[in-house]
Parts: sequence; C-alpha cells; structure tokens
Amino acid sequence: MTNGPDRREQILAAAVRVFAERGFEATRISDIAAEAGVAYGLVYHYFGSRDAIRDAVFRETWGRMLEAVGTAEQSAGSAPERLELVVKIVLRAWRDDPDVVRLIVREVARSPRLADELDQVGAALATLERIVAGGQREGTIRTSLDPALCARMLYGALEEILTGWVLGRLPDDAEAVRRAEREVTRTVVGGLLV
Repeated sequence: MTNGPDRREQILAAAVRVFAERGFEATRISDIAAEAGVAYGLVYHYFGSRDAIRDAVFRETWGRMLEAVGTAEQSAGSAPERLELVVKIVLRAWRDDPDVVRLIVREVARSPRLADELDQVGAALATLERIVAGGQREGTIRTSLDPALCARMLYGALEEILTGWVLGRLPDDAEAVRRAEREVTRTVVGGLLV
C-alpha cells in the first residue's frame, strides 16, 4: 500500500491510462479510482476535480519533457547534435509512454484550454530557439534563419508526427519511430545547417 506522494502518482498514472483509453469526457472520477485501486474520495483528496487531474498530468508530463529537452540543450556536442537529441526524446516518448502522448495529443494539446498552458509550450519553443541561436553563434546553423521560426518548424513537425501516430494515420511501430527520427533530423534539422 502506498501513501502521500506515491499515492498521488498512483492516481495520476491511473488517470493517464483511463483518459488515454476512454477519453477525457467519457472518464469519471470513479473510473480513475477503480483503475488506481483507491477509494473514490481519495481521488478528490488529491485532486479537486477531473479537470485538476488532467491539468496535473499535462503540467507534470510537460515538466518531464521540458526537463529532458533541457538536458539535451545542456549536453555536449554541436547545436545540430542537440537538436537531433531533442527529436529522439520527443519521438521516443511514443514508444516509451504512448498513453501520455495519446492524452496530450487528444485531450490537452487540441483543447481550447491550451491557451492557459502556453507558458509550458512557450518554454519548449524557447529552448529550441536557444539551441538554434547557439548553433548560429558556433557556425553550424545558417545565420540567415530566424531562430524563433526554426523552433516552431521543428516543434510543429514533431507534434504532427505524434498526432499522426495517435490518430492512426501513420505507421507507429519501432521501425516507424526510427524512420521518423531519421527523416526529421535529415530534413528539418539538416535544412538548418550551414
């Protein structure tokens, strides 16, 4: 039996699974409690509402993703190598935790409430922009390019691929993930190079 932060994480993990399977609108708090193996009231103890659970999943998932992207930004190597690492981190999220990706793409990223979370998306874009600008300073990325636009192009490409996998419009097996990594690196990142 778990308690405290472990119990909260147990509820969040269950919520991700249920939201990904049933969709946000079709999910009840009782569904999350049953999946987590906890009492209904305990879910309300940690989260006041279903919306609060969804928002916590988004913030914490994005937080982990931003942390990973930040690690890529701080890693050794050239800016193109760091951008390639970002591509791998983001696309491998599908392989490593498809339920979280499904939830973000289906329920959060396409929601009108996204405007409330733009600071999170903005943080990811700012990181990509800094990497591009750093590449311009180091001479590996063309200085004629606008770093903000380049960041949005890369972010958009990654988001569209994840969306294609979630909606079943693109093959999503292990080879498809590797192929997507290669193609985004080759076309988007490669298109920035001097």
